[in-house]
Parts: sequence; structure tokens; C-alpha cells
Amino acid sequence: MSVHDELTRMQHSLDDLRRSLGRLEQQLGSGGLEIRRVRTDADHLRESVALLREASADAPETQKRPDLVTISDAPYDFSLWTDSDDEGLGARDRHAP
Repeated sequence: MSVHDELTRMQHSLDDLRRSLGRLEQQLGSGGLEIRRVRTDADHLRESVALLREASADAPETQKRPDLVTISDAPYDFSLWTDSDDEGLGARDRHAP
């Protein structure tokens, strides 16, 4: 799921929380310390999600995961290494010093 989709889901969840808080305030009253704290925390979460949305919109596209490259299991063509030295051993037709 994309970042945009996740942020949208979070926003919907916070909207649901706000509606639930409204119903609780009608039943319990809005003057209690506990309900005011929950309301304040919910407002802070909404602000934080808005900041995340802005930050994700400013993020460069280059941070996306690059496409995967499939590497074949077929053996390599040995003619690619006919002119190369054996690593650490020197050339095949010469002796080490």
C-alpha cells in the first residue's frame, strides 16, 4: 500500500475518532479534564498527519524502490575470461616471481 493510501486511512480513522469523541462529549459533557485531554490529543494527531502528508508530497521520487533485475542461473560464457589472469596467481603461461 502506498504512503498516500496509508495517510488517507489514518485520516479516516481520525475522523471516526472525532465523531466518537463528539458523541462522548454529548453523553459525558465537555467540561471534564479527561475528555478535553483526549480531544487535544486527537487534534495533535490530526496536525501530525497533515505534516506527514506535506512531507510525503515534498519527498523526491528517487526514494522509491528501484526495479528488480533478474539474474539468470545459466552458466557464464567462459570465453569472456580467456584473456584475463587468474586472480592472485598471475598468467597461466608464466611463473610467479
